[in-house]
Amino acid sequence: MALLRSLRTQRTTYLINSRTSVSVSSSSSVAAAAKRHSLHTTAALEANVQASSQSPSQEQHVQAAGILRRRQQHHQLLSRLIYSAGAAGVGGSRQHTRYVHSGQNGRHQLAQSSDVEGEAFREKRQLGKSASPKPSGTPQRDPLDVGFNDPVAAFKSKTTWELVRAYMVYMICSSEKLVEHNMTLLKLARNLLGQKLFVLLMKSSFYGHFVAGENRHTIVPTLERLRSFGVKPILDYSVEEDISQEEAEKREVESSVSSAGDNKEEGTMPQYHVDKSFADRRYKVSSARTYFYLNEATCERNMETFIKCLEAVSDDDRKVPRATATGATFGTGITAIKLTALGRPQLLLQLSEVIMRTRKYMEDMVGGQGNVLTHHKTIKDLEKYYATLGDNKNVQDFLKNVTSDKEGILHLFPWSGIVDEDSQLSDTFRVPDPQTGQMRRLISQIPPKEEEMFRNMIRRLNTIVKTAAELDVRIMIDAEQTYFQPAISRITLEMMRKYNKDKAIVFNTYQCYLRETFREVGTDLEQAKRQNFYFGAKLVRGAYMEQERARAQALGYPDPVNPTYEATTDMYHKTLSECLRRIKLMKDCGDDARKIGIMVASHNEDTVRFAIEQMNQIGISPEDKVICFGQLLGMCDYITFPLGQAGYSAYKYIPYGPVEEVLPYLSRRAQENKGVLKKIKKEKRLLLTEISRRLVRGQLFYKPKGNYVPI
Repeated sequence: MALLRSLRTQRTTYLINSRTSVSVSSSSSVAAAAKRHSLHTTAALEANVQASSQSPSQEQHVQAAGILRRRQQHHQLLSRLIYSAGAAGVGGSRQHTRYVHSGQNGRHQLAQSSDVEGEAFREKRQLGKSASPKPSGTPQRDPLDVGFNDPVAAFKSKTTWELVRAYMVYMICSSEKLVEHNMTLLKLARNLLGQKLFVLLMKSSFYGHFVAGENRHTIVPTLERLRSFGVKPILDYSVEEDISQEEAEKREVESSVSSAGDNKEEGTMPQYHVDKSFADRRYKVSSARTYFYLNEATCERNMETFIKCLEAVSDDDRKVPRATATGATFGTGITAIKLTALGRPQLLLQLSEVIMRTRKYMEDMVGGQGNVLTHHKTIKDLEKYYATLGDNKNVQDFLKNVTSDKEGILHLFPWSGIVDEDSQLSDTFRVPDPQTGQMRRLISQIPPKEEEMFRNMIRRLNTIVKTAAELDVRIMIDAEQTYFQPAISRITLEMMRKYNKDKAIVFNTYQCYLRETFREVGTDLEQAKRQNFYFGAKLVRGAYMEQERARAQALGYPDPVNPTYEATTDMYHKTLSECLRRIKLMKDCGDDARKIGIMVASHNEDTVRFAIEQMNQIGISPEDKVICFGQLLGMCDYITFPLGQAGYSAYKYIPYGPVEEVLPYLSRRAQENKGVLKKIKKEKRLLLTEISRRLVRGQLFYKPKGNYVPI
């Protein structure tokens, strides 16, 4: 017991001396680390002495005396270390301010601390809050630094080797010349090294950083680790064809023109017709995958691939205990698909032109601008416009098929029949001429074989979405070029109407670099409200900006892209605010706020911070499950993981596939990272900070083990 009292006395003296002698500065983190190590060691030594005091044999007295001598030597070493750190830190105590947001209560806290205290805070988080362990079965939640400057929170899910690999990958991505010729260099390396060595090299570098694995079985450890740190998956089988520009142009031109010819009648719109100079849709696009139509059999294989992704997500979900799936996030995973993978692009072009010509028809007849439902016209209003035609049978038949409700007309055409696979496009898209009463086509005559191809495309999409609903996995239908997008959005909204009756299974994607995004989202929200289905939206900045701008200029139609980066940011924030405003209205009225689900898919930390602040201001908490966040695997971990660990719904877009077949994907990731050097700079700084921290603390062999449960 005397030995125990001696140890405690030394510990108290040590604490007093160290607290008063060390100046708090950026250089004192070593001293802070030393003090913590001393406290842990002292506690362990005291426990040993305490145990020995219960039956103080001679052998135990000798052992305790040895412990005391080692403790005294340890104190002498620490004193020299602390004195050096304190001398380096002479100059006063530097305070810094950090904003912290709690995912539990939705309120900001302003935390002021010295560097030593900040270091202690990060250490505590890295150790999983061991100082105040959670009750068994209670999910862990950390406070969120909305400045996204905490390297421990960002990388606690990574081994040190993974941090080093990430740093090397980002260093390479910072080299413009290497990135510019990356595909050539990859092919050269494959030829020089041979397949086995090349695969090994890729798995220890780019592939290992950006891709989860080769198949649905090998990605399981990655998915499990993500979930243990509060992050959920969006699976994507990222195999891409590596075809030449000539082959891409040939396929696109052949599949974008009807066998009846490219008839450019009066009133046709040039943007909805293929142009060979832009037939390779990969032109100036680095952040989106491109499918080129080959035949119907390829589309069937693509459908089967998407279904396998759904099954992989479902298998992963079943491993995690969760409550009944409700709301916008459900606690489940997501699969992303592209509609151009499921059918002939010509059909999407023609359908998009029909939609835009229908809008023009309504504008010419009733004035105004925008989607048909935004005019709030009724069937009786249309009858007045056609009054000069008398009792015209064509007009009467047309009006019978108009989709409307008590608030007015929703659609001029029966879209429900189109997605139910039983409508002929050529016969459906006809409108009365206001002058003659004759029915005129808004779409050129489609041959029977191409009508069948369209029904096949809708059948494939129905099969995928039906499977997703059965497996309780969500589908996010990616946005594509503006000449496809009207058709993609229209079909997606009809899939929402059909399948989103009890929860949001289908999500549409909106690209905020487009001038019309805010109006389009508002229109679709209005349709969801009036037809009583759950609305799901993924908001992105967009992937095709340079291509869209160049194509518009070349073909002579208005530029659909916002003029500046700032305008795109404003569009994103304005659109997100409108969605949140409607969610708030639903909450205030006692309606189910989960009828609107939004994914903030952005690598821009200002946009993520804006979303969190808006949620806080209007009283939306993460537990409401109406807002989620998403980033790509291998990018912006300093955003995704702190969000997930703070209790927000956070996702990683998880690509997978064989090494050789995902090279085009890896090439695009390198190109994309080159374009966001500012974010790379921050991620590199945080990576280096965390690597250094582990080196100093002897944690080079740190093994990630999370106790977080995705919300």
